[in-house]
Amino acid sequence: MIIARRGPTLLVPVLATLVLLPLNRGLADAASPVPSRPPLTASQVVEKLIENNDARAEALESYQGRRSYQLDYVGFPTNLHAEMTVDMSYQSPATKEFIVVSESGSKWIINHIFKRLLDSEREALDTENRQRTALDNQNYNFTLLPNPGEAQGCRYVLAVEPKISNKFLFRGRIWVDDRDFAICRIEAEPAQNPSFWIKRTEIHHTYLKVGDFWLPSDNRSVSSLRLGGLATLTIRYEDYKIRQAHALNQLVPMPVSLTSATSSAPKPTN
Repeated sequence: MIIARRGPTLLVPVLATLVLLPLNRGLADAASPVPSRPPLTASQVVEKLIENNDARAEALESYQGRRSYQLDYVGFPTNLHAEMTVDMSYQSPATKEFIVVSESGSKWIINHIFKRLLDSEREALDTENRQRTALDNQNYNFTLLPNPGEAQGCRYVLAVEPKISNKFLFRGRIWVDDRDFAICRIEAEPAQNPSFWIKRTEIHHTYLKVGDFWLPSDNRSVSSLRLGGLATLTIRYEDYKIRQAHALNQLVPMPVSLTSATSSAPKPTN
């Protein structure tokens, strides 16, 4: 899911980037302190986040990638396991197509969970759903939190609280990159419990920067069930290719072809 006003949601990996000075610039330059920018307020961070998300969503016209889904259930009445690999293609403004490449394990998980996730992702692209689930001030309240320094590059940490209960919204914390003002990471739970049988779901979501765009990298969701079971869903997003885009803040389309590294590479919702 692209994090943008026209995307829902979840749904950008940690920019763990160190700026290294060229060796031939000399010791004086290397020792020169980099002036720090004054921290922004919560409202300023959110304003920049929305503005940059809109620009990225407008610029990104078409891309593709591969997902690997895995779910492990441990509990009553029996343990279950399933895997599915899917190729995804996106076309602006609101079309996603999925091709199942392979599947194995529990057919119940594949048909009732994995394929339902794909249907929900398509549903989230509907115009009305995009407006109701946008990460903005109409749908969320934001509070700036202290940054514990866990993620380099993700300077701002915001608590997010949904204003309404919606299955596409979430509550928790987001990490915002201070250069691109994109989501680096999300730690959250759904605003609306997806099922009576689920007591709680914890969502851990990171993003990867591909060219100018921030796209999902890894998702790990752990659900505790009322009967005592535990379900762990992991999704890996790989092999991104930007098929059509134009440069940010430019109106003339400019075809590009960019291929991402896999999610095991250093991770710089979109």
